[in-house]
Amino acid sequence: MTAAPVTVDPGRGPEAEIISDMLRRGLPVLPALVLLAGLGWGWDGAASAAFAIGLVVANFVLTAVVLSVTGRMSVTALMAGVLAGYVARMGLVVLALYLVKDRSWAELTPLGITLVVTHLGLLFSEMRHVSASLAFPGVKPTPRPAVPEARPS
Repeated sequence: MTAAPVTVDPGRGPEAEIISDMLRRGLPVLPALVLLAGLGWGWDGAASAAFAIGLVVANFVLTAVVLSVTGRMSVTALMAGVLAGYVARMGLVVLALYLVKDRSWAELTPLGITLVVTHLGLLFSEMRHVSASLAFPGVKPTPRPAVPEARPS
């Protein structure tokens, strides 16, 4: 019996693959967070939760972009990009929170809860699906069913 062949897209970086997989898997849960915040804090809570989800998605997309660009340069550029990118992205999150904190629709409690829960929830749920192999970096490949070999008559 032979091993099942595995498909890998060589043109797509593992960073983009992981982020798109994470968002695809989390997409069904994200409206539930907005609904829960809406039930607890009304329309303002729902708007705040939606804003927080937008921040999380933007944060993860920017992460993938920084890693993809700097990873093609060198290991040093990758490490510098990771550090500088983290500081810059957290600065953007703080700036976004500062700019909306006094808005009439901004409820800081559901915004903060959604921000933390969404970040951690997406990261922890994706841990099960990430491959720790240099042969298949990114999301674990799914084996295709083996085609039965034709037997000579």
